[in-house]
Amino acid sequence: QVQLVESGGGLVQAGGSLNISCAASGLTASRYAMGWFRQAPGKVREFVAGITYSGSRTNYGDAVKGRFATSRDNAKNTVLLQMNRLKPEDTAVYYCAAKKYYTGIAYDERDYNYWGQGTQVTVSS
Repeated sequence: QVQLVESGGGLVQAGGSLNISCAASGLTASRYAMGWFRQAPGKVREFVAGITYSGSRTNYGDAVKGRFATSRDNAKNTVLLQMNRLKPEDTAVYYCAAKKYYTGIAYDERDYNYWGQGTQVTVSS
C-alpha cells in the first residue's frame, strides 16, 4: 500500500523560511517522479516543484522559482521542499505527489498516482 505523509508545515512570518518533508512508503520497488503542489482557498491546485527519480533535475513553478528548492533521498524515501523568502501569497495547503514508473518531471496533477494528505503553510505579513 502506497502512502505519502507530509510534515513540517506551520506558521511563519513573511521573509522567513520553512521546510516540508514527504515520506513515501510502498514505492520502494519502482522508480517514481515526485512533485509538490499547493492549493490556496478558492484557488485551483498549482504546480510548485518537481524532481526526477534520480534527483538530478528539478523544475519549479514561476511563482516560487528562485525561492524554493526540492531534493530527495531515495535511500530514505523522502523528499524535501525548502521554502525561502516566503510571502503571504505562499499561504496554502501543500501536497506531495508521486508518479509511478516515471523518471522525468510531471507538471500536471492528473499525471500523479498518489497524493499525501497535505500540510498547511501560513505566511503572515
